[in-house]
Amino acid sequence: MLARADNLRSAESLVRTPRDAAVIDVGSNSVRLVLYRLEGRSIWTVYNEKVLAGLGRDLGVTGRLSPDGVTGALAALRRFRAVLDAARPDDLFMAATAAVRDAEDGEVFVGRVAAETGLNLRVLSGQEEARYAALGVLAGAPDGEGVVGDLGGASLELVRLGPQGPIEGATLALGPFSLSGVRGDKLRAEIAARLAPFAARFRTDVFQAVGGAWRNLALMHMQMTGYPLQIVHQYEMSRSEALDAARFVARQSKASLESIPGISKKRVETLPHAALVLEALIEQLGLEKIVVSAYGLREGLLFEGMTSAVRDLDPLIEGCTALTARQGVDETLGPTLEAWLAPVFEALPPLFGAREDVLRSAACRLADLGTRLHPDHRADLVFEQVLRAPVAGQNHAERAFLAVAAFSRHTAANSMPEAGALSRLLTEAQRRRARALGAAIRLGADLSGRSSALLAQSRLALKDGRLILSAAEGWSDMLLGEQTSRRATTLAGLLGVKLEIRRI
Repeated sequence: MLARADNLRSAESLVRTPRDAAVIDVGSNSVRLVLYRLEGRSIWTVYNEKVLAGLGRDLGVTGRLSPDGVTGALAALRRFRAVLDAARPDDLFMAATAAVRDAEDGEVFVGRVAAETGLNLRVLSGQEEARYAALGVLAGAPDGEGVVGDLGGASLELVRLGPQGPIEGATLALGPFSLSGVRGDKLRAEIAARLAPFAARFRTDVFQAVGGAWRNLALMHMQMTGYPLQIVHQYEMSRSEALDAARFVARQSKASLESIPGISKKRVETLPHAALVLEALIEQLGLEKIVVSAYGLREGLLFEGMTSAVRDLDPLIEGCTALTARQGVDETLGPTLEAWLAPVFEALPPLFGAREDVLRSAACRLADLGTRLHPDHRADLVFEQVLRAPVAGQNHAERAFLAVAAFSRHTAANSMPEAGALSRLLTEAQRRRARALGAAIRLGADLSGRSSALLAQSRLALKDGRLILSAAEGWSDMLLGEQTSRRATTLAGLLGVKLEIRRI
């Protein structure tokens, strides 16, 4: 068992060797530098700086980059060069999108950037931009489906997701800068006309929305509905909800939008335009569900740079593993706990369908989260961290489920933090299952002293209405003790079964 644990530790450390990466994204509206820490499949944002230069502000009228935008962008890129020289990331990705690609003076701008900063921008084609946006969505939600739509300052990229990833894409001149001279009903009609030739090709039930304007629209919808979890990644709206939100925004004045809490003041000017585009997409593509992604082109560049072995890993499990790295005493405790409690939870009816195994695996990886926190506050602090941690690969209900499990891993208390939010995100059965999962992890961790080798000498099973805890021959002493009995009794109560401890 110890040799197997050593091999597992070596294999996992190979794909999780941390790397620092940076992405410079020169868009039609913003110029951005993001520094990332990559730990295998998990992506952590370390630093994020954005300048709304407005490079493409004049594109629809003059066909050229905005002079003020060029000045602002070059100033930002000179600063980014200094930051990169200090940070010295292992990998650097640079991309320029629609404005630089389409402007008459785009090549001149790229030359100036190289001469003044030493940065060699890669100008993406429309197909490449669409593809990287789709890869970014998959980096954050590997089971993403439907059509990805990335709305920037000058263009809208549409790309369909297939079983093997992005399969076709198109670029439409539907950004606010491409239609800067059009207003009112004429703008609505022009958006519809430009989208119409692509409607049949990209018709879908599920739409993955990428871009700052749509993220802000989602935040506004959360405010309107009193939604309890202010996280835009994987936030979902139905067709009717998205239409109501889009039509509401399209009718508002700039002053009205600025007064809404949580809405970026710098996005207010483009938000009504984004709402009109979304409304047209819903109507022409037949959308039934809109899923907002906080991941996009930049994460797509990072995702493509990963090895196939790393890309195939699950981002939720990997993120939970990274979240607890270097906090516990045994790096293999999570996988061992997963195997140990599987006979119990695999015997129960699934409440999350095919996601059941992934959620159980992720919860076990969080077993040592909070090790360095004060024991009197550990459960509450861990709950908050898990609920809002920037870990990809999970929807909002799954976030809540893992937060309850992490809370119950540290306490048997019945009163839960943020009870109102939990009741909105989870059913009563899902909340109880999460508590039982946390109690099982607590039992396994405390029974073994958080040692994989010791835990492997015991067994947990569910049979004929009984929770059976037993030990390998010669190891029954490990099952004795008041704490072990108390932990097992709590788990049996949450499962609604009787407890049987077999001492050989």
